[in-house]
Amino acid sequence: MSRGAARVIVGLSGGVDSAVAALLLRDAGHEVHGLYMANWEEEDEYCTAARDYQDARSVARELGIVLHRVSFAAQYRERVFAAFLDEYRAGRTPNPDVLCNREIKFGLCLAYTARLGATHFATGHYARLQHTADGIALLKATDAAKDQSYFLHAVPRSQLQRVLFPLGELDKQQVRQRAREAGLPVFDKPDSTGICFIGERPFAEFLRRYIPDSPGPIETLAGRPLGQHRGLHYYTLGQRTGMELGGMAGTAAEPWYVAAKDMARNVLCVVQKHDEDRLNCRQLSALAVNWLCPPPAQSFVATVKVRYRQPDQQAELQPLDDGVEVRFVTPQRAVATGQSAVFYAGERCLGGGVIANTL
Repeated sequence: MSRGAARVIVGLSGGVDSAVAALLLRDAGHEVHGLYMANWEEEDEYCTAARDYQDARSVARELGIVLHRVSFAAQYRERVFAAFLDEYRAGRTPNPDVLCNREIKFGLCLAYTARLGATHFATGHYARLQHTADGIALLKATDAAKDQSYFLHAVPRSQLQRVLFPLGELDKQQVRQRAREAGLPVFDKPDSTGICFIGERPFAEFLRRYIPDSPGPIETLAGRPLGQHRGLHYYTLGQRTGMELGGMAGTAAEPWYVAAKDMARNVLCVVQKHDEDRLNCRQLSALAVNWLCPPPAQSFVATVKVRYRQPDQQAELQPLDDGVEVRFVTPQRAVATGQSAVFYAGERCLGGGVIANTL
């Protein structure tokens, strides 16, 4: 390590991605410290925080770096989890990972690393940053299968100036190989899945702890009653399970899909497979847009993702005073309000916003 090297703090989660991010930066000559963030602290069989912290300690010990620990659990509940519950109560389908990145990881935590003397904060996200003539640009990762720019679109552009994504040019196989060669104990640790505070626990069981069941009728779009739902917050647009509508007399032997939620009447509206085109969305409005490029003043053509891992979809975007109107070339299936619409020009993420309504 060179004398006087810049201090970089890496968010060590206890997984292989952040471990290799720290490894790469250390080997590049930076003064690397690790920081373990505790954002959700519950003592139950599904919470992996204690085990993850021990894994982060093992990685830091192997790399010979200092490991700090900080808890943002109270702020997480206030800024992320409360909004998550409010969205479900309103019948929308939120994306807490997007909010966590904006509010916690690249908000509170980024500010905290400056207090620890760091010039930059690095994470194991699969994405790239590039300095351009108009400022910092967020790019997709080289490994399209792991690209996480979708989840980073809401981070304010000014915050990205102090961020590093060391894994942006690597694929997952290369990351695990680097970890194995370096003797990092997490080289074969499985990737985490799902929302961090839910983990592997049954989603409906978790949600019931905070939002009581509110049963109501299930109807066709024409108003024909079919059965009862447990509560509109358990369902999302396009869902085909959990309604127990099989073998309904006088209906085709086809699956049923959630087509709409009538919050005023507490009615779940469904369609069958032969009427699936009722789920298609030709246009949407996105609000709370965060631009990662100079904000456009007039309509332009771009590609859009309305869910993670979705292929880029061609669309025309019309900036509005309070957001963006998106008109798709090809109608999109089951676009859920509360999720994110993220805009791209080739590899560059232009920004995105929260889907407020669809047509």
